Amino acid sequence: MSKVAIVYWSGTGNTEAMAKAIEEGAKGAGGDVSLFEVESFKASSVPDYDGLIFGCPAMGDEVLEEGSFEPLFTDAEKHLSGKPVALFGSYGWGGGAWMESWAERTKGDGAKLFSDGLIVENAPGDADLADCRKLGEEFVKAL
Repeated sequence: MSKVAIVYWSGTGNTEAMAKAIEEGAKGAGGDVSLFEVESFKASSVPDYDGLIFGCPAMGDEVLEEGSFEPLFTDAEKHLSGKPVALFGSYGWGGGAWMESWAERTKGDGAKLFSDGLIVENAPGDADLADCRKLGEEFVKAL
């Protein structure tokens, strides 16, 4: 059974809803899944997992949330080389440039990036949540 951490930050609940749907899909595929709000996860725990799924909405000028998520992710980066990683998040404006930058950054860390990142505009609808469950399921099956 693959051990997976889903680590997210959510300001409005949109990214949290996505995280919970991803968790549902990953568990449904047989993964040993732990869901963490960013404040309760330590970067030093990254090596304890077979794969990681990080979620953060676009903030400000299409960047990661800077108070909690960015510092955690920066600390985690030194442990990502060779790790399967998936990214997700929501946005309310722009076209997803924050996800493109984040995906390139993660690849640069040497992570095995799973897809180019799942993004949802505003609150996830039923189809979006289905996509989230599918991401969790396919990520676990690929480990």
